[in-house]
Amino acid sequence: MEQIALHYLWWILALVLIAVEVILPGYFMLWIGIAAGVTGVVVLAAPDMSLLAQALVFAVLAFLSCAAYWYGLRPRLMRDEPGSALLNRRGEQKIGQRYVLAEPIVHGRGKAKVGDSLWLVRGPDLPAGSMVEVVGVDGTTLVVRAAE
Repeated sequence: MEQIALHYLWWILALVLIAVEVILPGYFMLWIGIAAGVTGVVVLAAPDMSLLAQALVFAVLAFLSCAAYWYGLRPRLMRDEPGSALLNRRGEQKIGQRYVLAEPIVHGRGKAKVGDSLWLVRGPDLPAGSMVEVVGVDGTTLVVRAAE
């Protein structure tokens, strides 16, 4: 053990723990690995530190890094972004929007110009060119009403 400085062993442990996190994600090994790396820096700064003191520093840093993730970083990462509830639900994203009818609504069915495409619409009979507002979605059909 005399041939290799102890701080290198802490850094090797850090790399091993981070590699375990890469292989088996979701087990806090990243944060414990970061604590081992920081312990290596502390041991580099104070090379005469006893092994017991090093273990205590590592334990405290591992606890603090896991707590910092759990109570600080994780809530920010878990926050829902605006619109994420409607992600991949294109029809529901159209609710409240207004569009022009490309084809008249006859017997409850027609087509509206949405962006550069035509969407099927269902609603009251209206002539082509009328402005409609989307009030709901039924599968791939927009449910509309005459816009005011």
